[in-house]
Amino acid sequence: MDRPLLNRRLAEFGTTIFAEMSALAVRTGAINLGQGFPDTDGPEEVREAAVRALRDGRGNQYPPGPGIPELRTAVAAHQERFYGHLGVSCDPDTEVLVTAGATEAIAASLLALLEPGDEVIALEPYYDSYAACIAMAGGTRVPVTLRPDPESGSYALALDELRDAVTDRTRLILLNTPHNPTGTVLTRDALAEVARLACERELLVITDEVYEHLVFEGEHLPLASFPGMRERTVTIGSAGKTFSFTGWKVGWVTATPELVGAVRSAKQFLTYVSAGPFQYAVAEALALPDSYYTGLRDDLRAKRDILATGLTDAGFQVFRPSGTYFITTDIRPLGFDDGFAFCRTLPERAGVVAIPNAVFYDHQDQGAPFVRFAFCKRTDVLNEAATRLKRLAP
Repeated sequence: MDRPLLNRRLAEFGTTIFAEMSALAVRTGAINLGQGFPDTDGPEEVREAAVRALRDGRGNQYPPGPGIPELRTAVAAHQERFYGHLGVSCDPDTEVLVTAGATEAIAASLLALLEPGDEVIALEPYYDSYAACIAMAGGTRVPVTLRPDPESGSYALALDELRDAVTDRTRLILLNTPHNPTGTVLTRDALAEVARLACERELLVITDEVYEHLVFEGEHLPLASFPGMRERTVTIGSAGKTFSFTGWKVGWVTATPELVGAVRSAKQFLTYVSAGPFQYAVAEALALPDSYYTGLRDDLRAKRDILATGLTDAGFQVFRPSGTYFITTDIRPLGFDDGFAFCRTLPERAGVVAIPNAVFYDHQDQGAPFVRFAFCKRTDVLNEAATRLKRLAP
C-alpha cells in the first residue's frame, strides 16, 4: 500500500520519547522522573468510595452522558468553595460536563469549537496533546513562546508577542496555568491582559487548569473570573493531579450552557461516557476538607525543593516552578545543548530518567537545551535521585 496508514497531520505528534525513556528506565534500573504520574495512590477514603460504588452497582452500566448528578454537583460546589469569592459559579445541571480526563476535555472542546483553518494560539512549550488535537480539528496552531529568565529562575509570557499573534483567523487561545512543563503560574496582570485581548478580538479561550491546587508561590486565578470572560471561557479540570488517581481518567468542563452543549456534542462521539464508579468516588473526593488540599500543596512543595536542590548541586541551571509537579532545567552548564542526546545517556550516566523539553515545542531549537524532571514521587525516591545526579557534577 502506497498511502501512509497514519493521518499525515498526526504523524508528527508521536510521543515515542515517553515510551523510549520509560523502557530505558526499566532496562537500566534508573529512577523514572520522566512521566508525570505519582508513585503512590491517593486518599484511602476515596479508594474505598470507588469500591463501594462497584459493590453497590453504581456506575457499572452507562452513567448519564453529562456525568452523574453527584459529581456535577460536587464540581459546582468545588468552584463555589474555592473561587466563589471571585464570582465564579456554575449550574451543575447545564454548565458541567464530565469527561474521560482532561485530555478528552481538550480534544472535545477543540473539535467542537474549531472549523478547518481556524488559528489557535497556544503557549509554547505545551502539553503534547494540544498540537495533536488542534490538528485533528483541522485548526492551525500558533505558538507563543514562554521564555526563561535565568536571573529570576522562572519563565514569563511576553504579552506583546501574544497580542501580535492574533490575526483575523484566530478563533481561540488555549491557555494552561499552572503551566506544564515550565511550572509557570500566570499572574493576575497577565491573565487580565489575556482577558482584555479575548474580549477585544472576540476570541474564545480554553483554559486547562488541572494543576489548580498545585501552586507553591502566587495564586491560581480562574480566567473565567475576569470581566467579560465567563461567556467565552471553557474551563477544564481533573481529579488525576489533585487526588493522585491519574489512571481513573475523570475530568470535567465548566462553561456556559451554550459552550458546554457544543463540547458535549463532540464528546458523545469520543468516549460517550466513562469511569462510572470512579465518578462517585471523585464526587466524595472533591468534598475533602481544606487540610487535604493544603497538605497536598505543602508535600509537593517540599518534594520540589528536594529535587531542585539536588539538580542545582549536580550542576543544572534550575528554573524553580511556582506550580505543577515538574522542574525544567538547562543542561548547558553541564556542557550539553541537545536535550534528546542528554536524556538518552542520562540513565547510564546517573541512573535517572528525564524528558527533553524540545518535544513540547514547535520551535525545537528554543527547547533544545532544556530537560524536564517530575517530582511527584516518594521522598526517598527523590533523595536517591538527588544522590545519583551528583555523579554529573563538574
